[in-house]
Amino acid sequence: MITESFELGPIRPPSEAHSLLIRATRNCPWNRCKFCHIYKGKKFELRSVEEIKQEILTVKAIQDKLKEISWKSGYGGRVKEAAGAILNNPPNQAFFNVALWLYFGGTSAFLQDSNTLIMKTNELAEVIRFLKQTLPSITRVTSYGRSKTAAKKKLEELIQLHQAGLSRLHIGLESGYDPLLQYMDKGVTAAEHIVGGRKIVESGISLCEYVVLGLGGKKMWREHAIETARVLSEIDPDFIRVRTLTIKQGMPLYDEVKNGNFIRATDEEVVEEEKLLVEHLDCHSYFVSDHITNLLQEIEGKLPQDKEKMLASIARFQSLSAEEKHNFRVGRRVGIYDQLDDLDNWRKHNLVENAIQKLSHDGNQVDEETIRTLMERFI
Repeated sequence: MITESFELGPIRPPSEAHSLLIRATRNCPWNRCKFCHIYKGKKFELRSVEEIKQEILTVKAIQDKLKEISWKSGYGGRVKEAAGAILNNPPNQAFFNVALWLYFGGTSAFLQDSNTLIMKTNELAEVIRFLKQTLPSITRVTSYGRSKTAAKKKLEELIQLHQAGLSRLHIGLESGYDPLLQYMDKGVTAAEHIVGGRKIVESGISLCEYVVLGLGGKKMWREHAIETARVLSEIDPDFIRVRTLTIKQGMPLYDEVKNGNFIRATDEEVVEEEKLLVEHLDCHSYFVSDHITNLLQEIEGKLPQDKEKMLASIARFQSLSAEEKHNFRVGRRVGIYDQLDDLDNWRKHNLVENAIQKLSHDGNQVDEETIRTLMERFI
């Protein structure tokens, strides 16, 4: 009977879907952002190095058990086949994570939760080295971090982490506009974003910065786009990943919407904001829109060379008739459309028209609240 298990945190970036998850810290040390509900009501805790090492050893034990299953099942020790066979009926979530990690090559690990950088540098480096020594197939180690924490670290400390094996940091920039950062209680300034981001880049650690489209609402969208582009251009991260604002119960921002202090932007307004952001970016980053909340998920490319192609896709959407824009928005939010080209697929188009008739009160227009609810069900 398989009894091995280890602790898992609640989230990881979409790009780390096939990574081994190791919970190095619990919850969020800041935990005040108005647009986040993940860790609200939960206390931040540092985990001891020994505790984390024990869980890494548990991963090794599960890996060894999968090898044993592979031999017994006639797979000749091929762990991928054994992992694939166990994915449909794993004994627990930890076992599922290890099986998924091995099925997709077993090369990447992600350290949870929200800000592993807050650990003492020597201790985090020790954990990373132990992870790679214990599981030598791992060639890539990534984690979440905060700009402010990175800004407080000495460059030498970040270099030490890179040398230990830290490959990439995922940082929630969210915005580069100070009044918006203050309103959202992000706990960091644009200047600190730049200092922390530049240090990470200089250390050799790959940097992925996240931006929340729509975060400025109707009031601050223009400044949000322009100032965020300015900050990103100064940092010049490897990746810029965009997400569209979603608001759920449990977020302080939910109450701000209810009392009228924050007025949400529509999809069309968010697209105009994204256009302004892309226009003002002056960097060498890869722009990625790999999240289901984004209306135009196809806006992607290497800057600066792909900027015109990205802006052309935005212009294509903006040139649509009001009816086709509405059709595309609903089609994206119900999961029928993936990209603008899908508008030309008459079968999909008819499916969306049928969905509009079912979801609307008058058979023609789905109201904004329903469209937002469709989007936010994915979160």
